[in-house]
Amino acid sequence: MSGWAVAVGQALLTVVVAPLLIGWMRLVRARMEGRAGAGIGQPWRDLRKLAGKEPISPADAGWLFVAAPPVLVATSLLIAAIVPLVSTRSVVGGSVDLIAVVGLLLLGTVALALAALDTGTAFGGMGASREMVIAALVEPTVLLAVFALSARAGSTSLAAIVNAGVHHPDRLVSPAGLLAAAALAVAILAETGRMPVDNPATHLELTMVHEAMVLEYAGRDLALVELAAAMRLSLLLGLLANLFAPWGVATGIGWVGLVIGATALIVKLTALGGVLAAGEVLLAKVRLFRIPELLAGSFVLALLAVTASYVLA
Repeated sequence: MSGWAVAVGQALLTVVVAPLLIGWMRLVRARMEGRAGAGIGQPWRDLRKLAGKEPISPADAGWLFVAAPPVLVATSLLIAAIVPLVSTRSVVGGSVDLIAVVGLLLLGTVALALAALDTGTAFGGMGASREMVIAALVEPTVLLAVFALSARAGSTSLAAIVNAGVHHPDRLVSPAGLLAAAALAVAILAETGRMPVDNPATHLELTMVHEAMVLEYAGRDLALVELAAAMRLSLLLGLLANLFAPWGVATGIGWVGLVIGATALIVKLTALGGVLAAGEVLLAKVRLFRIPELLAGSFVLALLAVTASYVLA
């Protein structure tokens, strides 16, 4: 039962923290641009307002359009429950490997892309096609980047990889680790639709990717989509932090260790969110036809990381 409690606690913590992370990033970005900003609690207020409105579906949309937001939230909750965010003790043990996590991420992405196609609109089809191209380039990079870390643990289990980093921190600083961290960071930016791959604040039809797929959503459905997007960003940033800086992650189920793990996770998300927000102010968006080149570069970095890790292992 303790493993179930950790899983439920991680899922609830992700739901609470994810919108606050978006608010923190918007605040950092506003301050760097000389604006006051709306505060870190504004995303929660927006979600509450959207949740009180009636969802509206396009006339030509079918069941895929309605099912996509719950599927997107469900996959995000499942990932939050099983990955080592606060503790490496998972309810499903060592069977939570990177292939399962990447598959769950891809399931949510495909569900949203199918929903965009289901509307029959030009924007939905355009955003879905762009999203699938990006996903096809991102998912192999994520797999290879974490495979480079599995050499030190002898397993593809995320809990085992984080445990190896906790007990052998000297292995974290290596050429393979640095290459894998750079490749995974670029892949996370593309997976979550952040700069320089996508601009989450734009509605320019020539450049938007994620926003083009969710233009037809409203009310409670839009609230679920926005919550799932925030959760996916928090999950991937938390996983990035724990894979390459696992300090503070609990290796047991004691209350003291879990509190320290939750606090460490919040601190890491705050730091990474601030760095990401600052980078979005300083960097320009890459042209759409240059995105495959950027993602291909990250794939090469991940491939070099895998080669270095198994040569030096």
